[in-house]
Amino acid sequence: MLIRAWFLNNLQHNWGNKLSKNKGFSLTSAERYSLALYELASENNVLSQVEDQSTSILNLISSSKDFSNLIKDPTNNQEDLLKVLNIISENNKLESLLKNFLSFLVIKRRFFYVEQILKSFIETCSKKRGELKAELKSAKELSSDEISKITDELTKNFSSKIKLNYKHDESLIGGLVVQVGSTMVDTSIKNKLQQIENRMIEA
Repeated sequence: MLIRAWFLNNLQHNWGNKLSKNKGFSLTSAERYSLALYELASENNVLSQVEDQSTSILNLISSSKDFSNLIKDPTNNQEDLLKVLNIISENNKLESLLKNFLSFLVIKRRFFYVEQILKSFIETCSKKRGELKAELKSAKELSSDEISKITDELTKNFSSKIKLNYKHDESLIGGLVVQVGSTMVDTSIKNKLQQIENRMIEA
């Protein structure tokens, strides 16, 4: 209870109670929450652990339909959500700071936005390290060596550290789709077929 009280006080102090008083929720709100988590994790020297564990939670959300539905179901009460968080925390040995942050979201009725907030937090970590975020999709599953080579090539081309998020996407049919920031490179057959179809529609 003391840790939770300290955490709530820190959040409210850092943001002048804006987190708890803001009734709406937007991209700016997610960034505000994620920045509060970043600052507290950095101050307590657990930034790396919290970032890794946030990624694990995001992976859990994407891989577990039950957990995803639990987050998005407005009928779930706080007590049930906190019980689930305790189980996840014990199973994954979550940092107390991250556990208390997630509990804070439940208490403030913001847990519905946890995926958005944690993604924003991870992006904040990357930006603070001077990394560029890149998305890579491929028709065939790439090996770790191939992904590493693509990352190295992007690092050279963009003269910046690259944080690459890779996804195997069979719907592409063939080729690659790479997006670095606002720059998109699409060599997939699916995209070429779409371009042909668009030209036929316009003709």
